[in-house]
Amino acid sequence: MMSTFKSLHILNYRIWFIGALISNIGTWMQRTAQDWLVFDHLTGQDAGAMGITMALQLGPQLFLAPVAGLVADRFNRKQLLVATQSAMALLSAALGILVVSGAVQLWHVYGFALLLGVVSALDAPVRQTFVSELVRDDYLPNAVALNSASFNVARMIGPAVAGVLTVAVGPGWVFLINTLTFVALLLSLRMIPSDSLRQLPRAAAGKGRIREGLRYVRLRPDLVVVLVAVFIVGTLGLNFVLFIAAMVGTEFGLDAGAFGLMNSIMAIGSVTGALLAAGRKKPRLRVIFGAAAAFGVTSGLAALAPSYFWFGVALVPVGLFAITMMTSANGYVQTTTDPVMRGRVMALYMAIFMGGTPIGAPLVGWVANVAGPRWSMSVAAASGLIAALIGLLWIIRAKRLRIGFDRRARGLRYFRVRSVER
Repeated sequence: MMSTFKSLHILNYRIWFIGALISNIGTWMQRTAQDWLVFDHLTGQDAGAMGITMALQLGPQLFLAPVAGLVADRFNRKQLLVATQSAMALLSAALGILVVSGAVQLWHVYGFALLLGVVSALDAPVRQTFVSELVRDDYLPNAVALNSASFNVARMIGPAVAGVLTVAVGPGWVFLINTLTFVALLLSLRMIPSDSLRQLPRAAAGKGRIREGLRYVRLRPDLVVVLVAVFIVGTLGLNFVLFIAAMVGTEFGLDAGAFGLMNSIMAIGSVTGALLAAGRKKPRLRVIFGAAAAFGVTSGLAALAPSYFWFGVALVPVGLFAITMMTSANGYVQTTTDPVMRGRVMALYMAIFMGGTPIGAPLVGWVANVAGPRWSMSVAAASGLIAALIGLLWIIRAKRLRIGFDRRARGLRYFRVRSVER
């Protein structure tokens, strides 16, 4: 248990963790309120419009990733975080005022989603790699996993609170409350002395630095296969808000409170998965691909859930295996990447992880509208199984393994292929 929380013994990380947790709660409150605003208030429960909103908010990750990664490797990350977090606070406040005043229209939400996506694209690699300045390298996998736990504890609290507030006072006030939570993260950054941060190597100025990062990844086939798996599951499998809204609103006919509660229930599994990842000494490829397979199976079970209650039960392992996969993938990429390349590689990781949503969310929303919510969750199930199969085939090839039947064990087993010397 002590090893699970060891990074919290470091003062700078503890200050960051508390501020980030408060900010994450506000972010999940806004996401829940924004999605329900589009789905129920501004459209007639149109999952496609909800998918467009998600695509606009996450799409900039695809286009800005190379620049954002280079910025994270070149400049002061603490100062960059102050700028991006302040910008997101202002955007949240402006959208809140529009909604509270009753002037909001669907295109307003689309516009704010796009602007927030641009700022978030710049913020993501900086926020991911800033952790490496707070803890030493042997603590980094644990710190990454605890960041994921913080994100998912917030996911457990934020949507439930947002669901209650959206029903009671409306989504606009949720956006305004989120504005205040950004202050917590800004205060935590102010409390961390700049001279106490680890001084890591920075990318040199000059042309070709973005290509240098892409070339580094291309020459690392283990990173490539992890990124491919993350893209498949991130694009088609992690559209949880869309899945849950469609199942809760369309399939079970319930309201925003039930929607927020279901997000929080799934986060129970997500937190558990993140804490289990924090207790591991190092992230491994077999954990990444094994979790992808388990995510596919449990998503399929959730698609078959006969009632709201059993859907909630099924979402717990869905959240657990999704976060186990993503936290392990994040930790593997960060800990095996050269520090001077970390910002550019993590920007590519975040672009693949989040940026696939502009492709996946509208597609999954269309499937939900045409074939029904259960079929949209079947798409998630297929994504996990396909990612696991790709990972398995790569491991077999890279480690020169073959699969055979073990008569004693009465089952399949891996055998290493030995080269024959001539």
